[in-house]
Amino acid sequence: MVKPKIGLSTLYCLGEPFKKMTQRIFKADTTYIEIVDEGFHALNRRRVQILNELAASYGFKYTVHAPFADINIASPSKPLLNTILKRLEKSILYASALNCQVWVFHPGLKTGISMFYPGKEWTRNLKTARLLFKFASDHGVEAAIENVPEPFPFIMKSMEDFKRFYSEVNENIGLVFDIGHANINGQIELFLTAFGDKIVHMHAHDNYGKSDQHLGIGYGNVNWEKVANLVREISYDKIITIESVEHVDESVHKLKRLLV
Repeated sequence: MVKPKIGLSTLYCLGEPFKKMTQRIFKADTTYIEIVDEGFHALNRRRVQILNELAASYGFKYTVHAPFADINIASPSKPLLNTILKRLEKSILYASALNCQVWVFHPGLKTGISMFYPGKEWTRNLKTARLLFKFASDHGVEAAIENVPEPFPFIMKSMEDFKRFYSEVNENIGLVFDIGHANINGQIELFLTAFGDKIVHMHAHDNYGKSDQHLGIGYGNVNWEKVANLVREISYDKIITIESVEHVDESVHKLKRLLV
């Protein structure tokens, strides 16, 4: 029987200095680490070198979460979008230098002027996603798009949004299935059954179905036994990254008991 691998995102220590984050991952009960290229942990050449040295010594295997603060891949402003693209392309290059398996990015957002340009943000979101996918592919990285939750003004949140995206994008862009986000939208089972062949990576965290709390596994109302059964049904054998910001070690162990 195929089994997934349980990883850990550095999101839980994003408010701490980069050096402290590198010290924390030593203690993680996993070698699959997702680096959040954001805030205090924004990547640069020196940090990539440090992470590669750690990987050589401790066997870490990395994925990278793209920057997301103030990032909108559907921005109606061309100068701003060009700046965003440069930042994201730099993140992809760092991900390539880390030999990372997946580079995770978010869909675009609606803005205060979207109502004046109906459909424009959707078109721009598609175009930018294609550009990012091609740039990543050219540098040996798999770029994959994440489902995001209500009530944020993302263009793509529901299973129906993603079905439309995949019918129009004409690229083999993988899906990063975020279990916590899908719980808020009430669509965990719908996503897993509809996109089992598209999912290349998963994020796991808990909530009570109302806000994106990133709680520890078992500290919200996600039915993890059911999730585990659905994951087995689609024969998922890639990484499920814990993206909780509390009870992190406990969450890793809980998912391992359920799935590994």
